[in-house]
Amino acid sequence: MMTALSVFYEKQAETLLKALHKRGMEGFYCADSKSAVEKALSLIPEGATVTWGGSESIKESGLLDALKTAPVTLWDRSTVKPEDLKAFYRKAFCADYFLMSANAITLDGQLVNIDGTGNRVAALSYGPDHVIMLIGMNKVAPDLESAIARAHNTAAPPNAIRLNLNTPCAKDGVCHNCLSPQKICNMLHVQHYSRFPGRIQVILVGESLGF
Repeated sequence: MMTALSVFYEKQAETLLKALHKRGMEGFYCADSKSAVEKALSLIPEGATVTWGGSESIKESGLLDALKTAPVTLWDRSTVKPEDLKAFYRKAFCADYFLMSANAITLDGQLVNIDGTGNRVAALSYGPDHVIMLIGMNKVAPDLESAIARAHNTAAPPNAIRLNLNTPCAKDGVCHNCLSPQKICNMLHVQHYSRFPGRIQVILVGESLGF
């Protein structure tokens, strides 16, 4: 049964899909995580190398679990020793497919991310030939200013808590625009447009996913 919220998400997604298309990105809408995972798997050909950036949305949707039994080659960052992470992040640029989410997406199709290390936004900017993004409709923001505010105030504090970081936001849940050594808001990335049509494929999910 369609609820008012699900109808709202569907209608809002129609606006977003048109906006993404104008910005050189391909978009899809799936009503739930199950269908979103099926869609993502359908976009990845058999035998492809696949890796991902840190993303609670990718985990929560069930996509990572599904990939473990898919006919692809996984480059799993969770199996890499800390001293080898730098080399792994660079290797990830050579994967066929890179999976991630976004901290926010504007109604006019701009993708907003903040990053601590930079590997995730670097891969989005210029890395694998294919980037698939799973974005819950809870991350939609009306404009760029509010999208950036969402990244700092809604996404960063819970991520800092999840990572057990010693930052001000991890202590009180409020962004202080700090200069903490463990700060995770070190890079702000806004994807305005993709000059490589189809490289970035965005799957909008009619659920609340991630932070």
